[in-house]
Amino acid sequence: MAAFVLVSGPFTGGWIWEATASRLREAGAEAYPVTLQGAGDRRGDTGARSGSGTGTGRGSGTGAETGTATGTWSDTGIDLETHIQDLVRLIDGLRAPQVVLVGHGYGLHPVLGAADRRPERVARIVSLDTALPEDGEAAARSVPDPEVRERLTERADGTGGPIAPPEPGTWSRWGSTAGVPAEELARLDRLATPQPAGTLTAPLRLTGAGAALPTTGVLCTANGSTVDLVRMLVESGPPRFRAFTDERMRFIDLHTGHWPMLSAPGELAEVLQRAAAGEGHRVTLPERAEERPPHLLPFLLDVPEVPRERRGRVDLHLPAGRGVPEDDGPRPAVVFVHGGPIEADRRPTPRDTPFLLGYARYAASLGVVGATLDHRLHDLAGFPRAARDLADAVAQVRADPRVDEERIALWFFSTGGLLAADWLAAPPPWLRCVAASYPALAPLPGWGGVESRFRPAEVVGTAGGPPIVLTRAGREHPAFAATVEAFLTAAARNGAEVEVVDVPDGHHSFELVDPTDASREAVERAMRSVLARLRD
Repeated sequence: MAAFVLVSGPFTGGWIWEATASRLREAGAEAYPVTLQGAGDRRGDTGARSGSGTGTGRGSGTGAETGTATGTWSDTGIDLETHIQDLVRLIDGLRAPQVVLVGHGYGLHPVLGAADRRPERVARIVSLDTALPEDGEAAARSVPDPEVRERLTERADGTGGPIAPPEPGTWSRWGSTAGVPAEELARLDRLATPQPAGTLTAPLRLTGAGAALPTTGVLCTANGSTVDLVRMLVESGPPRFRAFTDERMRFIDLHTGHWPMLSAPGELAEVLQRAAAGEGHRVTLPERAEERPPHLLPFLLDVPEVPRERRGRVDLHLPAGRGVPEDDGPRPAVVFVHGGPIEADRRPTPRDTPFLLGYARYAASLGVVGATLDHRLHDLAGFPRAARDLADAVAQVRADPRVDEERIALWFFSTGGLLAADWLAAPPPWLRCVAASYPALAPLPGWGGVESRFRPAEVVGTAGGPPIVLTRAGREHPAFAATVEAFLTAAARNGAEVEVVDVPDGHHSFELVDPTDASREAVERAMRSVLARLRD
């Protein structure tokens, strides 16, 4: 039977695994819930104490021990490397020839660090509802609470004292609490401890020694992660997600929130045993996938090149002959808004991809100005920054003498749809149309850290506003589709004018991955509808 080393996220210790560890042991496995230095016991607000732990990894074969830190400590000087060494010492002290390392939240960082130091002792890595970090990445980058993430960014050197645990009732800012009984939430409040800041700000340093280890992602569906979502990211997302198709990767859905050791400890124990046995879904590229990443596939319409001018973050695509303001007056403009998050160093940037080039050229070929921009939605905390970029871009487009400043449309794609909220909540009179294609119109499950203002489904129709043209993919990911249905329900209730363009067999990003006649007709119909409202 497998030997499991269980490492939890911030503010918690080995105690959080008690029920799951008990069930693993009942099934004949060894289980070692880990309490890392600086965590595990309620200590008040300072995060400082003196004490000692057993932490030798006694490994009697019964699996009954809990690995803890050794020696006297205070918060000062405890960082990610401290916790990696804690795990290395524990692994070295276990009798089991190999172990399954399970990392939850921040706990995945020391798990990967220890696996890199002792790859020969690791049978498998299990990422429990947590994205796999890369070499050089600090855990602060993926902290779901935007306020904490911002504070950690300002304290990149780890100074300034420990990070206080969430206030009672706010644990959902760190991940869905779906299924967690009230008494367990109360226990979480009672036993949570401050987290040494250096553990979250120090970068993970990997040599690559553990890169070939088998890895299983356990995806907590109530927190927004599913095998289907992974497939969508592989098919339509950035190229880095194609790493999920590696033969060594497996994925298992677990139908609960982000804290399965509290909400479904028995089910979690079963899933961990399945993972240790190598079970799970293998994600592969679909047959239609080409060598090029999806975002570099050609646009589905054959559109002519038109004059393009670059002004900072904004490109203007001009109707032929529109080089000077005197040419038969200013024209309406459509501003196309991409989704994300997109890594800051991706090349080409969105406005240079066939997708946005295709849409902007298509609009210009029909006599309006097509505008594109590269907004800075690089992570879930980036929506306010991206919103400012969009507002600046719109102001720049309206100020151009070749643009009719009173006739502007905004067209949002995918998760860029969240940026429509500001414009629907307070629509200016010159905004003649809002369009959205396969959008997210409320934060996706697990995106609780996104600021509350970015919820179009909650504001549509509340302030009047322009007509909306919504293109809906029939084979959309359920998480996206649910936000669209909520939006349409609210729009009907509030009297908003919405035209729905359906692509029954279309997937997310259907213009790239489904270049069918039906897809072409949908794009043409949506564009005609937008331009008709601009010219009305």
